[in-house]
Amino acid sequence: MPAPLRLAFLGCGFITRVHSRHLRSLRPDVTCAYASSDRARAAAYRARYAGFASFGDYRAAIADPRVDAVVIAVPPRFHLSLASEALAAGKHVLVEKPAFPRMADYEAAVAARDAAGRVVIVGENDHYKPLAVRLRALLAEGAIGDMVFAQFTTIAHRLKTADDWRNDEAMAGGDAFFEEGIHWLHMAGSLGPAITSVQGYRPAASHDGADRRAKSMMIAFRYDNDAVGALFYSREIPSLFRGLRVSKLYGREGVITFESNGLALLARGRGLPRLIFPGFTDIRGYKAMYRDFARAIAGGGPPAMSLERAMDDQRLMDQVYATL
Repeated sequence: MPAPLRLAFLGCGFITRVHSRHLRSLRPDVTCAYASSDRARAAAYRARYAGFASFGDYRAAIADPRVDAVVIAVPPRFHLSLASEALAAGKHVLVEKPAFPRMADYEAAVAARDAAGRVVIVGENDHYKPLAVRLRALLAEGAIGDMVFAQFTTIAHRLKTADDWRNDEAMAGGDAFFEEGIHWLHMAGSLGPAITSVQGYRPAASHDGADRRAKSMMIAFRYDNDAVGALFYSREIPSLFRGLRVSKLYGREGVITFESNGLALLARGRGLPRLIFPGFTDIRGYKAMYRDFARAIAGGGPPAMSLERAMDDQRLMDQVYATL
């Protein structure tokens, strides 16, 4: 049997809890260690998630020969330095999204990856979630004919607290859309047709309260098949059940309506209408993402969410902010 993939999380915050919960079902093929500047916090995560080690600083985790790969789960400001250090130490790297604030950082990471001969995957779990996989398949089979419009909606009232690092754009790399909306920009651009141009529109920002970021954005875009689309993003507008929202893909032969989180979709077009539940066991795609990471490390070719694929998203993000 192949040896388990031994991961060390650099950072013990909210997103590490999310990853760790999903990784439980991948044992014993994947085992985890935890590193934090707070040694007690790292030890608590090790105990909670049955980890194989804990570390009181990131360098100790990177240097440990038991560790095959690191998961960089700290604010984006620190991603490049930690990724470079890990690659120089011969570790594979999963870097949370947004991976880096600037295109130059991606280019530096590519150079470090190639010099080390290791795998780097960007933690864009939305690429792997069952909803995205099913939408790609439906468009590829021509379920709605030629696509005309795409409309994506991700609206919820989810404000950050005053002490959240995301309130500091130097730490987060940008505002709320940059820090989280990039997942949805990737979703819009990953379904088959490629986005060729994009325009950003940001309403007047409210800085009242503890969450001081700009928290809403609308973008309009054109695909390489001449379809056009729009993405509505906000973290300051109430939504049904605190996050339920509906998106649609319109074609000349039908419409795909889907709950944006991935609960269900309705495809009306060629053939009989289909109500599809893409999948609940890995609804956010984390397990599939880690399986792809392990496959790439084992020599199965580059991961689907490679640095190069994430750079495509960063180019679009740069266009969004250049057009505001």
